[in-house]
Amino acid sequence: MSPHTTPIVDTENDLTERIIAPNGSRLSNPQLDRYVQDVDFQTLRDLHRDMVVVRRIDSEGVALQRQGQLGLWAPCNGQEAAQVGTARALEKRDYVFPSYRETGVMYARGAAPGDYARMWRGEEGSAYDPDALRIAPLQIIIGAQTLHAVGYGMGIMHDGADEVAVSYFGDGATSQGDVNEAMVFASSYRAPVVFVCQNNHWAISEPVGLQSQYPLAGRAPGFGIPSMRVDGNDVLACLAAMLWALEHARSGKGPAYLEAVTYRMGPHTTADDPKRYRDDAELALWRERDPIARLEAHLRAAGELPQEHLDAVQAEADAVARDMRAATIGMVTRPALAVFDGVYAEPHSGIERQRAEYAAYLAAYEEA
Repeated sequence: MSPHTTPIVDTENDLTERIIAPNGSRLSNPQLDRYVQDVDFQTLRDLHRDMVVVRRIDSEGVALQRQGQLGLWAPCNGQEAAQVGTARALEKRDYVFPSYRETGVMYARGAAPGDYARMWRGEEGSAYDPDALRIAPLQIIIGAQTLHAVGYGMGIMHDGADEVAVSYFGDGATSQGDVNEAMVFASSYRAPVVFVCQNNHWAISEPVGLQSQYPLAGRAPGFGIPSMRVDGNDVLACLAAMLWALEHARSGKGPAYLEAVTYRMGPHTTADDPKRYRDDAELALWRERDPIARLEAHLRAAGELPQEHLDAVQAEADAVARDMRAATIGMVTRPALAVFDGVYAEPHSGIERQRAEYAAYLAAYEEA
């Protein structure tokens, strides 16, 4: 075991809110039950489909990177419930400010096959059309998107709009000044913002226990922000908790904070080797809490998981992956000098000089 590895956090006996236990049994939750009282088995099967498709998109992303089609990929295996559950609670008018790992949120907001890979391939654009999906461009700078969300939320207040700004970030980001400054502003101005911290237990190679001796949800009340710690592998609890947070923010009461306790089953990115710092026993424990298997167990126990559904979901997941692969391989990279196009509305001598210098630089490689 790595000298930095802390004891495994047992979320089965803590204060984490959940509705479906790891064995699939339904639990009573006085705080959350009212938010999902209308959720029927068809809705649960839809959430199951979402998670299976997202996992398949994720595995295709890893494969494309390994085959040289993408420069990098940030896997979300294991975090499907935290992403799908919270994203499915959003209204279309709400605006999302993601980190770089929110594949499930992108899917729930209607991303096209090529949208998942475009940024990781280094192509033109911001991965997708932000206005169409109402998702800001993927943010690589850790925690910066929380400030963007609060700024947008303050704009919502000035416009008198009925929207909520939602920011997703990881446990590692909570140590960044940006995140804490964002909570100060959100609380001070009572901005309609929901902070969603996906605590996947590892900030690259450092465990969450190294940066916080207490649950991350406990930090928000210090800023005057109500918070909830929810089982991030329970998709129904994530849906309910997000509905609670959105209700709070949309009603003019100010920001809310969710800590979704989940686990990153794969590497931080495809450039990472988690075997260097993570214990196999920890990984095995969290495999038993797999979010997809949990929902399947719940549906199977109720006799609501027919084989026809499983077959149809797998076929849909494979079709999405094929479309993603075809879109990725079919992307046409724009000429290198096109980076100077559209910088200014009118011709500019400085830009033309830089274009000429860059053209000479590229020509030198061609000659070599």
